Amino acid sequence: MRTIDFDFTPLYRSAIGFDRVAQLLESMNGGQAQSAKNGGYPPYNIELLDDNEYRITMAVAGFAEDELEIESREGALVVQGKKKADDTERKYLYQGIAERNFERRFQLADYVRVTGASMNNGLLHIDLEREIPEAMKPKKITIGGKVGDKKLLDAEVEA
Repeated sequence: MRTIDFDFTPLYRSAIGFDRVAQLLESMNGGQAQSAKNGGYPPYNIELLDDNEYRITMAVAGFAEDELEIESREGALVVQGKKKADDTERKYLYQGIAERNFERRFQLADYVRVTGASMNNGLLHIDLEREIPEAMKPKKITIGGKVGDKKLLDAEVEA
């Protein structure tokens, strides 16, 4: 896959408040490099459970819970697997289970937070929820009354 490097300097110079978008685009371009570096390991799914609920499921066979670290920081979710050194010498005829360290990053949208994590049958489940602030939720506006009717406006605020 061919990657294209973009220069977002003109956007930084002329657009106010869009720096987050440029950073997101730059990180996505870097994310492709990360994916190529990790070879897609470990595989994962992203599920939409409800309108504002998501679940990331990662196949982490061979990792114990204490070898995994989940951290949410600066609008990103970082999952790391650090395999403990195994002093047992083994002679494999075929080794198909990858037992290597990894770091997987996910860019989180605004107002998305991690609500929990669990592990079951070699699958790591990370639950996420988007909490939209009350001020940003849609509100119904009733039609009626006279323009500037204080009683009507007070009733709307209490509702």
